[in-house]
Amino acid sequence: MKDREKFAGDDAEGPDVRERILEAAAELISSGGPDAATTRAVAAAAGVQAPTLYRLFGDKRGLLAAVIEHVLTRYVSKKSARKPHPDPLQDFRDGWDMHVAFGLSHPGLFAIMSSDPQLALQPSATGDGEDVLRRRIRNIALAGRLRVSEERAFGLVVSMGTGAVLTLLRQPEGQRDLGLSDAAREAVVAAITGEAATPANAEVRAVAAALRASLDRTRVLTKGERLLLSELLERIANAG
Repeated sequence: MKDREKFAGDDAEGPDVRERILEAAAELISSGGPDAATTRAVAAAAGVQAPTLYRLFGDKRGLLAAVIEHVLTRYVSKKSARKPHPDPLQDFRDGWDMHVAFGLSHPGLFAIMSSDPQLALQPSATGDGEDVLRRRIRNIALAGRLRVSEERAFGLVVSMGTGAVLTLLRQPEGQRDLGLSDAAREAVVAAITGEAATPANAEVRAVAAALRASLDRTRVLTKGERLLLSELLERIANAG
């Protein structure tokens, strides 16, 4: 009798039930990865019966698509509310950095989106985010600084940005080369505007990279010395 009453309570869903389920699923994905968001675990965390999930979302795939939309909508809303930088190129750089930070703070979500891209292609989930990026690109074009079509620029930014996030997520959290994102960002800037930023100490960094690439040809260093020198040269070559 009690179980029947509890199930009936689920049928009389309040306006916050869907929100509660999405928040519970998002938290499970954040803490335990995509596999943690089983329908049973989500239902238990949200305090509802499993049939409620199926009634609201159809199946687990529908639930995951709704979670992606839920989290992305909140992120895009925050991103859109940010006051734009007066320099459209700097505004683009700020948006890139914000996107990478979001990706690194939502590894489980990105794992789902990369393993099943169709889930992230729901118009309501990505449309607003794409609009924000397209506006930034349009502003660069209006300033007379875009050197490719807006569509080509959009494709380059999306592919390079997603690749940067996924590459960093594959690295151990405490050992991530965050300078990789900066390098990818500036490569995109150079590709779409021709305004490549000259890195500090570029000549020194080039020499360090060349020397590191030549270490295997040397025979005067011990294995330990070669490893140490290789690490030091890599740090110099990658120094921002």
